Amino acid sequence: MLSLKNIAVHYGGVEALKGISIDAEKGSITALIGANGAGKSTCLRAISGLVPLSSGEIWFEDRRIDGIAPERIVKLGIAHVPEGKRLFLTMSVYDNLLTGAFLRKDRAGVERDLEKAFHYFPILYERRRQQAGTLSGGQQQMLAFGRGLLSHPKLFLFDEPSLGIAPIIVHEIGERVRRLADEGYTIILVEQNAILALELAKKAYVLETGRVALEGDAKQLRNNEYVKKVYLGI
Repeated sequence: MLSLKNIAVHYGGVEALKGISIDAEKGSITALIGANGAGKSTCLRAISGLVPLSSGEIWFEDRRIDGIAPERIVKLGIAHVPEGKRLFLTMSVYDNLLTGAFLRKDRAGVERDLEKAFHYFPILYERRRQQAGTLSGGQQQMLAFGRGLLSHPKLFLFDEPSLGIAPIIVHEIGERVRRLADEGYTIILVEQNAILALELAKKAYVLETGRVALEGDAKQLRNNEYVKKVYLGI
C-alpha cells in the first residue's frame, strides 16, 4: 500500500535519512523503532509531504506522492497523528474533532466518522463541550486519534502515541491501534516504546542514525539478541 524507495532527507547540511526503503502492507501495522534522532519522525513527515526528499520516491496505492502538497496527501487518505498531539487547546473537543474533516465535503460521511470517533473513545463524547486543554494527557491523545479518523483515512501515521501517558492509558491506546488495523486501516507506528511497538506490529524496522539497521517480522525481532539488549532492556 505504501512504499518508500531509497529516500533521503536533509535538514540544511545534515542528512537525516540516508537511503531508507520501507514497505507497509494494507491492513497491517508496521512499526519503526529506534533512539531519538534515528529518523523515525522524519520518515512520517516525508510521507505527509511536510519535508521534501533529497532523493528517492514515495508511492501510495500505486501513485507517486513525494513532491505533492500536504493537503493533497491528506485527501488521498493519509492521516498524520503527530508527536505532541498539536491540538487547539482553547477550542472544544467537538471542534477539534471537526478540524480533521476540514477538507471534506461529504457531510453525511463526516457525521458517520464523528460517531465512529465517539464509539472508539466514549470519553470524548462525554467531554465534547470541554476545552481540549482541560483534558488529561491520555485523553488528549485520544482526541488526536479521533481527529485523524475525521479525515477519513486509509493510512494512519502515528508518531509516539504513548509518549508521556500513564501506563494504563498506554495499554488502551495500544488496543485502539490494534483495533484500527483489525478494521482494515493501514498503520505506520513510530514508537520509542519498543516493547509496545513490537507487540502490536506485524512487521518492524529498526532505524539507527538515518538508516535501516534491521527489518523483519516483529515477533522475530522481539527475539533478536541485539534488539533485546539495546531496545527492550533484556
